[in-house]
Amino acid sequence: MIKKISLLAIVIAAVAAFIYFDLATYLTLEQLKHQQAALQEYRAENPILLALAYALIYIVVTALSLPGAALLTLTGGAVFGVFLGTILANLSATIGATLAFLIARYVLGDWVQKKFADKIEPVNKGIEQDGAFYLFTLRLVPVVPFFVINVVMGLTKIRVWTYFWVSQIGMLAGAAVYANAGTQLAKLDSLSGILSAPLLASFVLLGVFPLIAKKAVSFFRNRRSQPQG
Repeated sequence: MIKKISLLAIVIAAVAAFIYFDLATYLTLEQLKHQQAALQEYRAENPILLALAYALIYIVVTALSLPGAALLTLTGGAVFGVFLGTILANLSATIGATLAFLIARYVLGDWVQKKFADKIEPVNKGIEQDGAFYLFTLRLVPVVPFFVINVVMGLTKIRVWTYFWVSQIGMLAGAAVYANAGTQLAKLDSLSGILSAPLLASFVLLGVFPLIAKKAVSFFRNRRSQPQG
């Protein structure tokens, strides 16, 4: 109990510091454009150090469910290029998301499960049946907010390793899109213009397809197992 309270206190203190020092002002498109040249120059001199610092900042932001994940992915592409930027952003986002998942599970999980057991149980059953496919769909389709997925999944019975690797794969396409957009930073006026309607539709189809395929296979298997009249 003491460990949970201590962890919760650390999280609250970190979020409070983020708000108090108004650090969100540094995670804007305007700031990124302003600092891009300096970051690229620093990368030329200290590539490993900058990559580690970038990954650490990204992990902390996502672990604490702070705003700025999309902007940080853009930063990865703008500073490190499409390939390395995608890898760094996606790995950092997955680690941070997993930490947020663990915080939700071990700090809030027991209380929520007891308080809302009747409401959580159907979700747990759905995860047991289609856990990986369901999570993959949520990760690929950018409709449910990133931090909401982390917290809600932490309250289910999905395994940590399954959550990690499915998130890693499911977020890869989105990370690549944003990292690629980061290479064209000067042409961007807002983050909303990155995901066009056709691209969103493609993500939806790609995300839903595995779940539909699984349901279809189960349906035909059940049909074949039924005795023929």
